[in-house]
Amino acid sequence: MKETGASSRDIRSTAPLPTINPAWTHADGPFQTQKDAASDRRSPDTAAINCTTTTTTAMAPAGAKKGILERLDAGEIVIGDGGFVFALEKRGYVKAGPWTPEAAAEYPEAVRQLHREFLRAGSNVMQTFTFYASDDKLENRGNMQRFSGQQINEAACDLAREVANEGDALVAGGVSQTPSYLSCKSEAEVKAIFKRQMDVFMKKNVDFLIAEYFEHVEEAEWAVQVLKMTGKPVAATLCIGPEGDLNGVSPGDCAVKLVRAGAQIVGVNCHFDPETCVKTVKMMKQGVERAGLKAHFMSQPLAYHTPDCNRQGFIDLPEFPFSLEPRILTRWDMQRYAREAYNAGIRYIGGCCGFEPYHIRALAEELAPERGYLPAGSEKHGSWGSGLEMHTKPWCRARARRDYWEKLKPASGRPLCPSMSRPDGWGVTKGHADLMQQKEATTREQLKVLFDKSSKNQ
Repeated sequence: MKETGASSRDIRSTAPLPTINPAWTHADGPFQTQKDAASDRRSPDTAAINCTTTTTTAMAPAGAKKGILERLDAGEIVIGDGGFVFALEKRGYVKAGPWTPEAAAEYPEAVRQLHREFLRAGSNVMQTFTFYASDDKLENRGNMQRFSGQQINEAACDLAREVANEGDALVAGGVSQTPSYLSCKSEAEVKAIFKRQMDVFMKKNVDFLIAEYFEHVEEAEWAVQVLKMTGKPVAATLCIGPEGDLNGVSPGDCAVKLVRAGAQIVGVNCHFDPETCVKTVKMMKQGVERAGLKAHFMSQPLAYHTPDCNRQGFIDLPEFPFSLEPRILTRWDMQRYAREAYNAGIRYIGGCCGFEPYHIRALAEELAPERGYLPAGSEKHGSWGSGLEMHTKPWCRARARRDYWEKLKPASGRPLCPSMSRPDGWGVTKGHADLMQQKEATTREQLKVLFDKSSKNQ
């Protein structure tokens, strides 16, 4: 396995940065790029460099940055990263089905590159690529591994730290829901699984921890209780919509349970589109406030439109996972999401499955007036299509304006396709026979039963 220790090299711009578009002008003057915003950690000579000159990305050791709670307590906006499993599956490094992150150990260069692209796009957090990296998930249903869970988790931490140190980003160690919980294992057994990952995160000294992608708030509470043992800040996100978790616990009550378990940041991730997720976090915020509690709020939704989803979210859509592309949000949709999330009081704003670096850049660009700077990735991106001013075709130059892109209703180019789907809606959850997990590969007999059930539901 390739060594992935922290890098000590400077990343230098190879060309002068463009003049910032007037639409991005802050009241106090033109925005800096993210690279310039870190100039207070450089020499006085370079601190004065503005966004029209070549600059150096700031290098910051792990202990020299403001922590996640320090940033949020000060009212800062934290931009999260995007979706690793979907992005790396499309690139050929993750297998759809198990969705496990062995690429951190097997193809570290691919994971490292995606981290770097999110950093350049404006992400303030490098989440370790440890989604579904629990031992029981890594070996579930015949999923053969060349690496141990510890190796995968350690490699993921090293990669995230290496890239975080190339900018002003923090490292978040993440755990997610487990097959053991779905199979009705005991609280002690499930917590022991979380603890094995937590031990790696402590060894690698991540900056904070995230319990993400939980369909049942009870399991998320268990995860938070384990992660709180570290003394590090803990965030917790459920993959739920306005109907609540799969046991019918409302978003507001879910949030209260997570805060009381010890999470300082709560919200949602995955399963639903930005509009649905912002609505759900608003409900969580109201629940926390009604209970007289305090927390910060976060949202990391899908990059897919999902108005036709039911309680289980996009995994019930017939297009999941290989035909979701027609549902992808545009960069302009993402700017609207960023603004709506900010107006809802959400200050940790990122993405999950389907989110590519250009989506994260859109979040950072929309919130540049509040943050006071642009991400480095905006060097090559004109505000609201302004780069089209240089296009050779006059009708394309005519599109170099905000009102064109804001009013556009993109066509799919698929005249025979519906705009909405009918979700499967089998309604199974923890304890149902169909959700009992196994170490052995799924048999043909087991598949036939599912195929027959699927055919009857069509």
